[in-house]
Amino acid sequence: MRLICSGVRRRTGTFQLSADAVFTPGMHLVTGRVGSGKSSLSRLLAGLEHPDAGIVRAEGISRTMLSMQFPEYHVTAPTVTGEIRSWGLSPDVILHETGLAGRENDHPLHLSRGELKRLHLACVLATQYDVLILDEPFSALDCIRKERLCRRLETAGNGITIILTHEPLWLPKTDMLWEMDAGTLRSLGRIPEALLSWADAPRPIRTVIDRGNLPRNITPADIREARCRTRG
Repeated sequence: MRLICSGVRRRTGTFQLSADAVFTPGMHLVTGRVGSGKSSLSRLLAGLEHPDAGIVRAEGISRTMLSMQFPEYHVTAPTVTGEIRSWGLSPDVILHETGLAGRENDHPLHLSRGELKRLHLACVLATQYDVLILDEPFSALDCIRKERLCRRLETAGNGITIILTHEPLWLPKTDMLWEMDAGTLRSLGRIPEALLSWADAPRPIRTVIDRGNLPRNITPADIREARCRTRG
């Protein structure tokens, strides 16, 4: 399986997105500031929009899912139970997983943003996809839920997972690191070597690197282990 961006260019007003990339099976992290083009890239990768130039080509891929930043965009049913069933899933399982038991008959848009995000992500991750694209999946989640999401993503499957986020702190183990900078997608390479050139690296990672230790990966556990080696 491969998801290929070849000479991709997309202009919106004065903003231009540029991407030349090959995504292969594994966990890909795309970081960048708000407004750098991550959401635009996610829609191009999912085929919801088309580039002005170049091509996005899927090889050996039959099922793609884009989880958009705002879960409201995905709502299709007037009740929580109906929303879960619209994904072909058992309400009992999802309600238990999300802590929404007792809210079965509420309209999904009456949930808080965090509750709706939990509901949406639980439905998304209950199904296997060849390509799973997650635009800002950690937004609206508290630290506990972010940690649970990271662990869940690490067991999500063997396809291509692409996470686009501007808050790189609670993160799953990652294979490839990318940065969006003013609309241009840049490959930093495989982790851990890519961490050395990661401009968006959160302070805990930058600190241990500056002290001479390269974390094995980017999870909180990896950072703690690198700190321990520094102290030793």
